[in-house]
Amino acid sequence: MKIIKWIDRYIEEVLLILISTVMVTVIVLQVFMRITGNSLTWSEELARYCFIWLVYIGISYGVKRQSHISIDVLTVFLKGKAHTVLLIISNLLFLVFCLFVVYYGYDIASTLLQFGQASPAMGIPMGLVYVATPLGFGLTIIRLIQQLVIQFKTLVSNEEGNIGVTEHKKSV
Repeated sequence: MKIIKWIDRYIEEVLLILISTVMVTVIVLQVFMRITGNSLTWSEELARYCFIWLVYIGISYGVKRQSHISIDVLTVFLKGKAHTVLLIISNLLFLVFCLFVVYYGYDIASTLLQFGQASPAMGIPMGLVYVATPLGFGLTIIRLIQQLVIQFKTLVSNEEGNIGVTEHKKSV
């Protein structure tokens, strides 16, 4: 149970740090190699693919932390249950979008894996790059469901305050 809680709390952070470290290291190595007159053929491609993975995992992390950019004109004026209901509707719409992206993202990634298309410089299957989309949005779905559970509990218990703020954000 401790492992599951740890994964729930830190999975995005660990993945983002690891991928960022790989990306920065490869870019620094490429700069150093160019200064010495050599060049790596695969470094830019790897950095690009790392960046793609960062973006999709970052979406999930943003939902987890409730830190996505949003227009909050209505939420400023609404209080109590109306505020909570608006947050629930917003997250439900986002959830529907995520389900759509996971469905079609998986379809595209599996098609590319079946065709066996490989990246030009590194030769890795392009389907692995495209798997970032359904995986990232799959993590986002989990985070949205967690937020919805908190929001529904808040709505039922008639509490006010930090509606939709995750346990992680409260502790930070």
